[in-house]
Amino acid sequence: MNVLGELLELAENEKAERGLAHTPAEIAQQPATWESTFALFRRQRAEIQEFLTTAGVGAADFGLRPAVVLIGAGTSDYVGQSLVYLLRRMWQCDVAAVPSTDLVTHAEELILPWRRQLWISFSRSGDSPEGVAVLREALEKRPNVVHLIVCCNAKGRMLSEIAGHPRALGICLDDAVNDRGLAMTSSFTNMTLFGQCLAHVGDLGRYEEILGELTAAGQSFLPVAAECAAELATMPFAKACMVGSGALRAVARESALKVLELTAGKTPTMSESALGLRHGPMAALDKDTLFVSFLSGSERVQKFEMDLMEEIGAKRLVRSRVAVGGDLPSRAKAVAEYWLAPATPLRVADDYRPLVDVMFGQLLGLFFSLRWKLRPDSPSPNGAISRVVQNVNIHA
Repeated sequence: MNVLGELLELAENEKAERGLAHTPAEIAQQPATWESTFALFRRQRAEIQEFLTTAGVGAADFGLRPAVVLIGAGTSDYVGQSLVYLLRRMWQCDVAAVPSTDLVTHAEELILPWRRQLWISFSRSGDSPEGVAVLREALEKRPNVVHLIVCCNAKGRMLSEIAGHPRALGICLDDAVNDRGLAMTSSFTNMTLFGQCLAHVGDLGRYEEILGELTAAGQSFLPVAAECAAELATMPFAKACMVGSGALRAVARESALKVLELTAGKTPTMSESALGLRHGPMAALDKDTLFVSFLSGSERVQKFEMDLMEEIGAKRLVRSRVAVGGDLPSRAKAVAEYWLAPATPLRVADDYRPLVDVMFGQLLGLFFSLRWKLRPDSPSPNGAISRVVQNVNIHA
């Protein structure tokens, strides 16, 4: 049995005592939940497609296509960031990820009031104070904006705010992916999957094939990623650096956040793009740093990433380098101490890989949390962070 399986087999009273009642299972369940989310989308596809068509998505006149804004806070923002490239390519319109935390304070500077817009909001709870505030303000004052809400909590305020509204559609995913642990894990991959379905709303059969590859890859990736994460957690790393390019930069950001959250900040983290790291942030690398690179499947992009890993090794900047990929090239073994890929090579575009790759970051967070003798389900002993953000005053 692999190390993740061992946690899942603990007695229920021990899980509760160690704060392991939810997080390991929520990480492990992900490939099994993806088909359920896809089935939910397929059942509601006609309604969703009609809503998107009315919003201007796919309009023959490019001038009538909306500017798409992907909205969320924290991990939910990274859901949007992971989808920007895919939605822009598939829908052929402007797409940007804008955090709800920025929209609360600077909406007037960020949003052009005359532009036709589709806002897609992602939220595990549907109760984020900033998300609710941004939605309310837009429903009241921005008639040029239509709203699609994707969340995991049927009782969330964002869904109740749009009930019956002519310019809004709400979708609630299965309650199984409404993560009960503090850190978002299965909610991240399932909301991301739903966004990938949106990109393929007119070509769902093709996405079903891609999802089959992702699910098989995820199932084979989990045990090897867990073993690697558990081994790395036994080493004296003081901090971690994650890099990725394109859609995989969102994976690097989310992975860095998972380690930071689940260790209550005891393992500081940073994230960057592969090319961006040299422009200052590389100064933070040292012998106590764990370096993780989510390698692109694009041969051209991969060359830049491999050059970076080679340079870091030649300068002996870090203790260990980890290469994570869908199908790792032979050169990866020369530039990394650890290399991870699904047992069956995953040769889909980078746009789809966040579902699989992010599980390594989640597992690093889990095992580093245990290393610090924290309770992964509630790893913030001083209450600095909580499952749903509280005490945010929304000022007019």
